Amino acid sequence: MIFRNEDLDGQRCRPEFVKAMFEDLRWFGVEWQEGPDVGGGCGPYSQSERRDFYLGAWRRLLNGGYLYPCSCSRKDLAQAASAPHDDMPHANNDEPVYPGTCRGRRLQAEAPGGVNWRFRVQDGERVVFVDRGMGRQTFEAGRDFGDFVVWRRDDVPAYQLAVVVDDAAMQITEVVRGEDLLRSTARQILLQRALGLPTPDYYHCALMNDEKGVRLAKRHDALSLRNFRELGHTPERVRGMAK
Repeated sequence: MIFRNEDLDGQRCRPEFVKAMFEDLRWFGVEWQEGPDVGGGCGPYSQSERRDFYLGAWRRLLNGGYLYPCSCSRKDLAQAASAPHDDMPHANNDEPVYPGTCRGRRLQAEAPGGVNWRFRVQDGERVVFVDRGMGRQTFEAGRDFGDFVVWRRDDVPAYQLAVVVDDAAMQITEVVRGEDLLRSTARQILLQRALGLPTPDYYHCALMNDEKGVRLAKRHDALSLRNFRELGHTPERVRGMAK
């Protein structure tokens, strides 16, 4: 078990939050063998310290012709997604299919930043994998998802690129996460193919919901492990709630 601190968003990731993660997860009963606090052979284990790894992958993708610069704003994308002719499906909590506005752009760059860098998918390419929890999954590039961002205009690597690079470097063999990330897995498999990296096994599980069927999330003021601790619950009782 590896503890990876995914702290690329500096505005939202604070030292006190990292400390709370360690305390709450250990209270809950989770144990890890590698991580920022215990070390290991595949560190550093905080993404904010792994920029050189991501830059190397970005350069390989750029030199391989997989990337292009995108200057579309969020407003542009929202307008394109709401256009009457837009019949491309996208799942809840997943981004709409990018309309390809900047696909023909080219830019020679020594470093990212200033624009969003998108990974150009091959329309019609099928990504098939057998998920340990949800069974056989098939997604079609250009329909189920479009060209996606791998490096943000604020000079921060995107989630998709960072986790692909880290999973390979840290020799991850099994990934367990929520079913809302199934399409992200398809994107990540395309990145793994482009970079020549192995694909781990995936297990996507159902999300935990509240009594109204709403996904437990911070933006909905859902209770956290710390809240349960403060309410006097035992780890055993909280684990039982999740069954």
